[in-house]
Amino acid sequence: MAVKTVTESSMEKIEKEYRDWLGEYENALRKRSGQVKKFTTVSDMEVKALYTPSDVDGKEYETDLGFPGRYPFTRGVQSTMYRGKLWTMRMFAGMGTATDTNRRFHYLIDHGETGLSTAFDYPTLMGYDTDSALARGECGKCGVAVDTLEDMQNLFDGIDLEEVTTSMTINPPASVIWAMYIANAENRGFRRNRLGGTIQNDCLKEFIAQKTLMLPPGPSLRLVTDTVEFGAREMPRWNTVSISGYHIREAGATAVQELAFTIYDGITYVEEAIERGLKVDEFAGRLSFFWNSHIDFFEEIAKMRAARRMWARIMKNRFKAREPRSMMMRFHTQTAGCSLTSREPYNNIIRTTTEALAAVLGGTQSLHTNSLDEVYTIPSEQAVLIALRTQQILAEETGVAGVIDPLAGSYYVEALTDRMEEEANAYIRKLDDIGGMVAAIERDYPQMEIADAAFRFQQQVDSGEKTVIGVNKYPAEKPELDFVLEIDEEVERLQIERMEAYKSKRDKSVLQRAMEELRRRCEGPAGWSNNAMPALIEAVRAGATEQECCDVFRDVFGIYTDPGSF
Repeated sequence: MAVKTVTESSMEKIEKEYRDWLGEYENALRKRSGQVKKFTTVSDMEVKALYTPSDVDGKEYETDLGFPGRYPFTRGVQSTMYRGKLWTMRMFAGMGTATDTNRRFHYLIDHGETGLSTAFDYPTLMGYDTDSALARGECGKCGVAVDTLEDMQNLFDGIDLEEVTTSMTINPPASVIWAMYIANAENRGFRRNRLGGTIQNDCLKEFIAQKTLMLPPGPSLRLVTDTVEFGAREMPRWNTVSISGYHIREAGATAVQELAFTIYDGITYVEEAIERGLKVDEFAGRLSFFWNSHIDFFEEIAKMRAARRMWARIMKNRFKAREPRSMMMRFHTQTAGCSLTSREPYNNIIRTTTEALAAVLGGTQSLHTNSLDEVYTIPSEQAVLIALRTQQILAEETGVAGVIDPLAGSYYVEALTDRMEEEANAYIRKLDDIGGMVAAIERDYPQMEIADAAFRFQQQVDSGEKTVIGVNKYPAEKPELDFVLEIDEEVERLQIERMEAYKSKRDKSVLQRAMEELRRRCEGPAGWSNNAMPALIEAVRAGATEQECCDVFRDVFGIYTDPGSF
C-alpha cells in the first residue's frame, strides 16, 4: 500500500497538518452553516471529511491486499477478473406458469443475458402445491409456480442446460426443486456432472430474515448438508449453497450486520459438512455467496472487498483449508430492492445503476439489476430490458471493466474496508460466545439486531436525517406506470387442471416405492447412505409433486413456526 512509502517522520508531519486542516475546515463550516454536520453512510457509520495515510497506517500490501486471484483475495478471486470474462448478467425472472417464464428466459437470452435466475411463487417457496388450500390466490404472483417435473420441463424447454448456468432462489424445498432440475436435465440427455448453476438453499437466513420456513433448524441443516455432500460427489460444477446476505439486508440490517451474519451462516454450513465427514477442500470451493448492493456507493464496495478477505482468512485459519479455491469467496450481487420507491419510480433506474456500479467495482462474479417497477410487482418486459441494458452499458461503454480493483489504495476505501472487517469480526466473536448461529437464532439475537437497525433507519428517514429523493425530499406525486405486469387469476385454475392431469398419469406403485424410500432415508441417521438427494430424484421421476416430497419432510422432521419477537 502507499502508506509503506511514508516514513515515520513524514507520518507525524501528515498528522499535524491534518489536525491544522481539520480546524480550518470546521471553522469554515461553522461560518457557512452554523454547525459541523455529521456525515454517515446509509448504515449509520460515521464518515470523516478527509482520509490520509494515517488511516491505513500499519497495513501490509502482501497480507492485506495482495493480487487478484491470490490470497487473501481482497482484490478479486480471478487473476484476470473482467478482462478475462465479464460478470454473468443474471436477471431474476419468474411469473405465472412455467411456460410464461420460459418465454421470459428466451427473451432475456436473445437480448444478451448470460445466465438464468429463477424466482418462484410463494407456495413453491414454502413447499406447497398450487392445489393446496394454503396456496390459493398466490399462483404465479411473485414468481413461477413449479409443482411437478412437467413444470420443470416446461420451464427450461429449448435451453441448453450444459451451456447456460441456472440460479434458483429457493430455500426450505431447495433439495426437491434441485432434484426436479437434475431429473429433467437427465431426461433430456444432459449429463449430471456437466450441469452448472446454483440453488440458494440457505436455511439459516430464512430464520433470521426472509421467513419462508418449513422445518426446524436442525433438520433444515441436515438437508442442506445432504445437498453439499451430493454435489461434492456427483455435481462438481454446481454451487449447492448460495449463502445469502441479500435478504438479511432487505430486512433492515446494516452493511456490517449483513457481512457478519452471512459469513457466520457460511461458517455454520462448513462446520456441518465437516461433521458429516467431508474434508473442507472437497466441498468449500462450491460454496458461493449472495450480497445486496445498497445505495451507499463506497460502503458497498468496501463491504465486498472485506468479505473476500474475511472468508479467505476464516477458511485458512479456522478450517485449515489448503486449496486456494476453498478460500475464494465467489459471489452474486443484486441491487437493493429495499432502496426502490413507488414514488417517482423512474428514479429507481438511477439507484439501480449506482448500485450496479458499486457491485462491479466491488468485484462481483454475477449481477442482477432490479427493474424500476419491482417495487410494485415482478418486472415487466419493458423494465427488465432497461435493467439488463444498464449492466451491458456499464460493461461495454464505461471502461470500468478494464482495470482490476481500481479503487485499491484509496485511503477512504481501504480504511472503510478495514473497519468493515473489524466490526464484522466483533459480531463473529459474539456469535461464537453465544454458541453458534443456531443458538443465536433460538435466542433471537440476529433477528433483534436487524430489527433495531431497521427501526433506527426508518426513524432517520421519517425525521429527514436520511434523504430519499422524491419521498422525504423534493416529494412529488406518484406517476402511474402503464406497463406494470399483472398475473391473470385464470393462471391458478389452469395450473390446478394440469396438476390433476399429471397426477392421473402416474404409476402409483412406482410412486409409492419411491416415497417409501425417501421416508426411510429421512427417518435414518444422517449420512451418505441416508442422503435424501438420490431418493428425491427418483421420487420426482416417479411423479411426486413438490408438496408430496415436502410433506414427508414435515411429517418426519416436524414443522417450524416462527415464534416472533418484539
